[in-house]
Amino acid sequence: MAPAAPAKTPPLRDPVFLNIGFVCQWQEECIQKQQKAMKQALAYGKKAKPSNWQVQFCNRRATFRRSGRIDWISYYSCIRSPKVRESTASR
Repeated sequence: MAPAAPAKTPPLRDPVFLNIGFVCQWQEECIQKQQKAMKQALAYGKKAKPSNWQVQFCNRRATFRRSGRIDWISYYSCIRSPKVRESTASR
């Protein structure tokens, strides 16, 4: 029987990883989904260049339990939402 793999210690100097870790309560599958959503949201932001109000709106909407921590999956779905983009046209 193989020995158990040592547990990964979280990188304490990486604020983004710490944010995701706290949001996910250090569950590996959740962390992977959050990191994927973060990468997609950042790539979309570079490509589509959403307006400042749209980014701020989605940041507020994706804030996790008033702690200031961002749920990247919620942010990504908000920033890509056609309803949010439609209201951009009306502004």
